Amino acid sequence: MTVVDRNKLQSFRAQTFRLLSGSALQSRSQAVDFVNQRGFIFFWPIRGILLPSLWTAVAGDRPVADAHDDPGHVTWGWKDQLLGSREWYYAKVLRKKATMISFRIAPYFYSLSKNYGAYDEDYLTLYEQGRLTMEAKLIYEAILDKGPLDTIELRRISRLSSQSSETRFNRAIQDLQADFKILPVGVTQSGSWHYAFAYEIVARHYPDLVNDAHAIDENIARLVLLESYARSVGEFALKDALKLFGWGIPETEKAIRNLIENQFLVESSQLVGVREQQFALPILLED
Repeated sequence: MTVVDRNKLQSFRAQTFRLLSGSALQSRSQAVDFVNQRGFIFFWPIRGILLPSLWTAVAGDRPVADAHDDPGHVTWGWKDQLLGSREWYYAKVLRKKATMISFRIAPYFYSLSKNYGAYDEDYLTLYEQGRLTMEAKLIYEAILDKGPLDTIELRRISRLSSQSSETRFNRAIQDLQADFKILPVGVTQSGSWHYAFAYEIVARHYPDLVNDAHAIDENIARLVLLESYARSVGEFALKDALKLFGWGIPETEKAIRNLIENQFLVESSQLVGVREQQFALPILLED
């Protein structure tokens, strides 16, 4: 039986999650470097999903603080300052949660999205096929026609400003981000909170991202993303990868098999008697 050394795994994750003494991120430039090293991370830690996050890398392994003056909330300013920049790609992507992605990795995500042709026409085909909701269509068309819009203006122009439409509006905003159709590119002083994201069309804001993604085969994209994931967590189960990426079982299993054949991963068992198969980096095996 191939067994992972639990001490090695713990030490590995302490390093990749930046939990070692003295390794916490201290500046925005360090945060950018961290995203580039890991490939992709969450902004906040997400319950039930093992993946590095900016919060944990700055504040340590503790719950996100409610207090606005908590030192860990410096991450909020870094994120806002770099919206729409070339430092990292930020949007609600993985699990439709706030995700930061290196531009080295972003084209692989984009190649797996439902974006196939011209960004000013593609969405209509998806809508006709029932793969895009009416709310998402209205929001996308508003940005397509008017340019970057904050949430207040978006709700007004797309005729989704009533209280009864708030849930549908928010769900559509999340869906459009998760499929790399729109992303936040700035913050405005709009609304009662004087804080609102401004959204733009991804393909219009980052045309080179679209161009880079065109030549990427879907199987290769899954291999690259799964490899990056493994380099962050060290060991995972099939259900973990399915939960994070949302791919089909056959496609995910194929990517895992390819990584095993390439000797990047090995099949492992966490403990004697554990039925669920794990997949780990060979460097983490017991000697």
